Amino acid sequence: MKKINTILLVLFVSIVSYGQRIETVYLNANDSTTNMYVAVFPENDIVKSYMILLDAFINSPKDVLLQTDLPKYASQNGILTIIPILKTGSSFFGSDSPSHQSLKEIIEVVVSKYQLKDKDFFIGGFSIGGTCAVKYAELSIQNNYAIKPKAVFAIASPLDWERYYNAAQRVVRLSNPDKINQEVFYMIERIEKEMKGTPKTAIENFYTNSPYSFSDTTQTAIKNLIKTPIMLICEPDIQWGLKERGYDISYNNITDHSAMINELQRLGNTNAVLVTTTDKGYRQPNNIKHPISWSIADPEQLIKWLQSQ
Repeated sequence: MKKINTILLVLFVSIVSYGQRIETVYLNANDSTTNMYVAVFPENDIVKSYMILLDAFINSPKDVLLQTDLPKYASQNGILTIIPILKTGSSFFGSDSPSHQSLKEIIEVVVSKYQLKDKDFFIGGFSIGGTCAVKYAELSIQNNYAIKPKAVFAIASPLDWERYYNAAQRVVRLSNPDKINQEVFYMIERIEKEMKGTPKTAIENFYTNSPYSFSDTTQTAIKNLIKTPIMLICEPDIQWGLKERGYDISYNNITDHSAMINELQRLGNTNAVLVTTTDKGYRQPNNIKHPISWSIADPEQLIKWLQSQ
């Protein structure tokens, strides 16, 4: 255990199967479940740039390493990958203030510890992790953070909490209560808690906390990203949603992705990119088909895009 800038760090080093060096860092010696990160180093330990990867609900850095080869391709291209669990834990909401304060602190620790000042910084994530990544990119511009991402990406991420909430309520209205995925009820309650109300009672909170808002004609949040390269990746498998879940396109994140990219392009962002895939979504370790999966993002293509910015 050693003290660095009053933060206690407990370090463990291991080697992953494809050869990269991994370092696990706990920023609180008394907590092994939150406020930590895993660092995956470049193969030759020469860091050209760095990337934050944020995972979905109730997942851990080991899940990221299982589900995607992004850290592998990043390592091969001189990119240090940081996979954190924030102070708010693995059930973080993604766009809430405590999560973003923790994310900002972790990024500052990482930049100092690995001497990354002035190196290119990328941020992205999967599902709620992508929500968090896009919101961080917006806040970094809005609040003039010292550390701003050169590019941002999100994979299968909800971006408009008003749309998500209304669509979830529609699922409940149309469905047999006994056959509804419990995640729908959980998200309705969680959104009401985080937004301190519903779209009818607290719409300004929805606009403030959502990375994108279809009904916000001022475009306040996304105007921060006019000059930031952004890639949104989605597999809008509507037939799978209808068959497996009883969901139509209203409860599909493609609605957020396509609308946000359209607005950003119209605002002048020439590096706002929408990627849609077909039959790429499979979850490991059993290769189960699911369009909301890390696997819809092609690691090699995504790393090439990041480095081209």
